Amino acid sequence: MQVSTKLIPLAIAMAFAGSASAQQVVKIGHVGPVSGPNSHLGKDNENAARMAIDELNAKGFTINGQKVKLQLLAEDDASDPKQGTAVAQKLVDAKVNGIVGHLNSGTSVPASKIYHDAGLVQISPATTATQYTKQGFAGAFRVVANDAKLGGTLGKYAVETLKVKNIAIIDDRTTYGQGVAAEFAKGAKGPGVRIVGKEFTSATATDYTAILTSIRAKKPDLVFFGGMDSVGGPMLKQMKALGINARFMGGDGVCTEALGRLAGDAVGEDKVICAEAGGVKGAQEKAMTDFRARFKQKTGVEVQLYAPYVYDSVMVMAAAMQNAKSADPAKYLPELKKIKYEGVTGTIQFDQFGDIQNGALTLYTYKGGKRTRMDVIR
Repeated sequence: MQVSTKLIPLAIAMAFAGSASAQQVVKIGHVGPVSGPNSHLGKDNENAARMAIDELNAKGFTINGQKVKLQLLAEDDASDPKQGTAVAQKLVDAKVNGIVGHLNSGTSVPASKIYHDAGLVQISPATTATQYTKQGFAGAFRVVANDAKLGGTLGKYAVETLKVKNIAIIDDRTTYGQGVAAEFAKGAKGPGVRIVGKEFTSATATDYTAILTSIRAKKPDLVFFGGMDSVGGPMLKQMKALGINARFMGGDGVCTEALGRLAGDAVGEDKVICAEAGGVKGAQEKAMTDFRARFKQKTGVEVQLYAPYVYDSVMVMAAAMQNAKSADPAKYLPELKKIKYEGVTGTIQFDQFGDIQNGALTLYTYKGGKRTRMDVIR
């Protein structure tokens, strides 16, 4: 059988094109809790990662002049450290080019060792435990302020602005909860200020009667809770039922749109003060407002908490790849260390430890069951 010589170059070209296409896929892993009590936050994060990937692909993302396809590999850690390390290894085995995640410090910190050993870059949009970047892993970054700043600022605010004297502290025994509570205690110093009680619960508990009854006897002006909104909301309900009229304060874990729904009328008016790691004001607010509108249009739901930081994490990783002209973590890591990127959450630059420089905090309260911004501070 005679084969036309005209078909041979075409066949070779098609085979080469298929091979080139296969080589032009850049895999970005995302990990968050899309099941369990924090699933509303994990889904928020995953939606934002997918939105960033879709936008980059739609624009024809290129590296070193070559068009590439970005692929999101999303995994669920269920806020569980064991599951977190298991999916971290799964992503390593899948040969991803970088990781965005995790949400919880308790999963992000142990997973970071696995990514480090594999030579991968990890950008966390939500991990606030100081331990995360203190490990000395070259590829570990975060785009939010850490617990030292968040907890310490809240402690100072409680004493200097709210003028509280008697403070009770509760944490959920997670890496995040204990860390932010400890930093809050360090910041809550002043004449006549006393920590009248320290209690703890768990991230899955539903009954806080015993610890709250103990706290009620000590008549605190303020209760600080280190943990997530899935516990903070029911805890506020039980505080109200027990007649505890103290102010309630927490870090970014409780500082969500969902807290008002979870707490019901127990959230009160100006009773809850919390802080989110991050925040913009002034000229940067338009970019954030535009992002929130695009997110709602794409997903059909409002931003819960960390979505803008996930979006920026993907974008800053992609920008570093473009600057390095490579998706190889060893090659784009140096570019990430020196990057200055204008994102929807503000200017992203990292210090020598991988922490965001001059990280912002946003203070919120709740009015009419809705989270209401008070101020952005740096």
